[in-house]
Amino acid sequence: MGERRIGDVVLALERISLAFGGVKALTDISFDVREHEVRAIIGPNGAGKSSMLNVINGVYRPQQGTITYRGAPRHGMDPHAAAALGIARTFQNIALFRGMTVLDNVMTGRNLKIRTNFLEHAIWWGRARREELDNRRKVEEVIDFLEIQHIRKTPVGRLPYGLQKRVELARALAAEPELLLLDEPMAGMNVEEKQDMCRFVLDVNEQYGTTIVLIEHDMGVVMDISDRVVVLDYGRKIGDGTPDEVRGSQAVIDAYLGVTH
Repeated sequence: MGERRIGDVVLALERISLAFGGVKALTDISFDVREHEVRAIIGPNGAGKSSMLNVINGVYRPQQGTITYRGAPRHGMDPHAAAALGIARTFQNIALFRGMTVLDNVMTGRNLKIRTNFLEHAIWWGRARREELDNRRKVEEVIDFLEIQHIRKTPVGRLPYGLQKRVELARALAAEPELLLLDEPMAGMNVEEKQDMCRFVLDVNEQYGTTIVLIEHDMGVVMDISDRVVVLDYGRKIGDGTPDEVRGSQAVIDAYLGVTH
């Protein structure tokens, strides 16, 4: 586990534009993400936040602009290729296997790490056995880290919402990502669940050294845990900077924060 030091730019998005038919989702957006930082993307509903995450992990291909990851331009990347490069993702709507146990769900996060073939696994000998044991050890480490040992054998569908969100984070972490994309990880949670998830996000960032890009609506959370914040509104960038800089921006206040915040 690495010590947290914010480093050089690891992901750069330059002049990204994305449209569906005649509808513009993102227009001429540029920002970067530095190694080991927590980078928040905020904005009102329909601002283009999830579309931007989908661009980063290859679900959508922008019509214009360039994406550079670890110094190499990306062309035509799909989610599987992004995952192979160390980019993991959680979703706004939980995407777990509800009938499977917590342990089995988290194990699916190791799929990209499997190097042995079906026959080797069938006889479970030598390399396949070592690989399986290594994968299980890593998964158990993540389960311990996120404090979900007590539910490891429970089917995910029986768990309360906040714990399901934590299991989804565990599955993403099991892939040992270098860049973790979190799409509203605290949506629908009560205050206590949000506090727990904030702590785990910061722990992942600090102890694993994982770079995190986070979409979140709760401004208190964003201001507390982010190093830098980019603000979108109607698919355009209207702010970018530290939490204090963004908080003080009149354009951001007008578009999103409002006087009630």
